Amino acid sequence: MHGNALEWVEDCWHDDYVGAPVDGGAWTEGGDCATRVARGGSWYNAAGFLRSAFRNGMEANKRFTHVGFRIARPIAARALLTELGSSPRRE
Repeated sequence: MHGNALEWVEDCWHDDYVGAPVDGGAWTEGGDCATRVARGGSWYNAAGFLRSAFRNGMEANKRFTHVGFRIARPIAARALLTELGSSPRRE
């Protein structure tokens, strides 16, 4: 999702990806944890910044009109299928 708000993520700011987790988890050790990573670009940014690879450091104790976050939680596949009224295929 691009263009509405930069997505503020849990990762602490690091200048590069050396030592980053390889499992896709948040990088919350080392670096500058007073500054967090924001990704994706927003209505406030020029068009060249509207891409998922764009990342910027944002001070964690500040508010910005063009930065937001997404709430997500893990959900078991079976529970999701039940909620949607389907059942898993048996092979």
